[in-house]
Amino acid sequence: MREEGVGVRLGRRAHRIRRPFPFRYTVRTVHFLVMAAGLAVLPQAHAHPAPPALQELVNRPVPLRKGIGSAHDTVATTSKQAQAFYDQGLAHLHSFVWLEAARSFNQALRDDPKLAMAHLGLTIAYTELNAPAAAKASLERARALAATANDHDRRHIAARTLQAEAEAGPGGLTRLPDYRAALDEALAAFPQDEELWLLRGLAESSDPAERGQGSAAGSIPFYEKARALAPAHFAAHHYLTHAYENTGRVPLALSEGAAYARMAPAVPHARHMYAHNLRRAGRIAEAIDEFRAADALQTEYFRTESVPVEYDWHYQHNLDLLATSYQYIGQMAAAEALFKTAFAIPSSLVVQEFNKREWPAFLLGRGRAKEALDAALVLAGHRSPLVSAIGHIEAGRAQLALAQFKPAADEANAALRLMRGAREGAGLAATPLKALQGEFLLRTGKPEQGRPLLEEVAREVRAAPGPDAWTQALFTLEAIGRTAREVGDWNIAAWAARQMLEHDPNYAGSHYALALVAEHDGDARTAGVERALAEKYWSRADAGLVELKRD
Repeated sequence: MREEGVGVRLGRRAHRIRRPFPFRYTVRTVHFLVMAAGLAVLPQAHAHPAPPALQELVNRPVPLRKGIGSAHDTVATTSKQAQAFYDQGLAHLHSFVWLEAARSFNQALRDDPKLAMAHLGLTIAYTELNAPAAAKASLERARALAATANDHDRRHIAARTLQAEAEAGPGGLTRLPDYRAALDEALAAFPQDEELWLLRGLAESSDPAERGQGSAAGSIPFYEKARALAPAHFAAHHYLTHAYENTGRVPLALSEGAAYARMAPAVPHARHMYAHNLRRAGRIAEAIDEFRAADALQTEYFRTESVPVEYDWHYQHNLDLLATSYQYIGQMAAAEALFKTAFAIPSSLVVQEFNKREWPAFLLGRGRAKEALDAALVLAGHRSPLVSAIGHIEAGRAQLALAQFKPAADEANAALRLMRGAREGAGLAATPLKALQGEFLLRTGKPEQGRPLLEEVAREVRAAPGPDAWTQALFTLEAIGRTAREVGDWNIAAWAARQMLEHDPNYAGSHYALALVAEHDGDARTAGVERALAEKYWSRADAGLVELKRD
């Protein structure tokens, strides 16, 4: 699963370029050809294969757990235990807890080896755990058992088969309409089946592998139907949170996220989702409490279950968002420790490795360009072309801060070559590459060429859906303003500060940037007002925060 970043999903997920179209920018020493297009989410896009130890983990016995939320779908089994563990696996799927879902479905199969729907649940869990061979084998077992299953189970198996074919690649996308049609036919036969309504909502996405994070406006009526049919089932609240986030309806996302966290208090992702929208609503202290609660739950899980952290995609993602929340309130020491921890955790997900760019970006923002360069070069050496490309882009930004313009151009061109040769995901790096070029132009005395690029960057990052992208956009705008001030382009600095204020008036950094512009312009009154607001919003900041020091 990728959270916004997957994210993307989370912000969050790996992407494949579809229907590419080029746009070219040329600078004296930098020649960019960025291929950008409609981006499709690919949950099977992983940085490297899962280690063999995964099979031992997914087959460990598991108890019935409390606090994970209620989910139920009556399946063809006479074993109460098998049904209970199937339902638990279903609940874990709805919360993106892939490892525990696999353990629960395997536990159900120990109680009833002929439970086809447990094999079907494993096809999703194994896919998201980067075990495609196991996922394929599970689907084959489910299909083999379909002959003796009931009509309900057969329809689920037939629909999942079509979905898996659509997930398989570009050619398989022709099966997406067939998948939706199969769900519609199943709903006609079982109109009270909330699980089918949830699946139909997921299927509204143009990504056949949608698990919920990319839920679109068209998904909402299906989720609302499922919520009405099964008020005790938490999943509709979870998916509605994502759908409302993705369509910019923050109050509704906050309400649904609160319901999800209340109904599944022991699920880290539920607490994390609520935190998403608390932060977006300006309730940053409460958001930090929820991110910390999610971290505590996951840390305890790793301790009691002896599960390596790299098997849980969500742990690192939560660390990243907790870190950016501390960064937001000026607690840079806490942010740094978390960024550093997350950076060191290996992940099999490309998008999670891609998002490690936040560590060199943080270092650069704190004026530590050499350290940022070192961290970026670690990413540049990654085996994934996409991750390597973003590493070169961040290295280029660090080189610019060090006034090393030729090396910066070399890094940009290295990123470009990787993006052009990447099989998938290059669209994720298109806007960062454009931002690098805009900064290059500013720092090499071509602001009239650089500003249009940076304005495009601002539009693109601010338009990106989801709370993760919203925060990343804020820090991108902040970086643009900082660069403009460093080169003495106060027109662009003022524009960037206004963009920050429009994007988030509750961020201290927005007011700090406005204060610096006002001070430059000799507007003491405005500077004083904005300084006071910055100090108010940074009231919990580190005592030595540089931005709060007076000359």
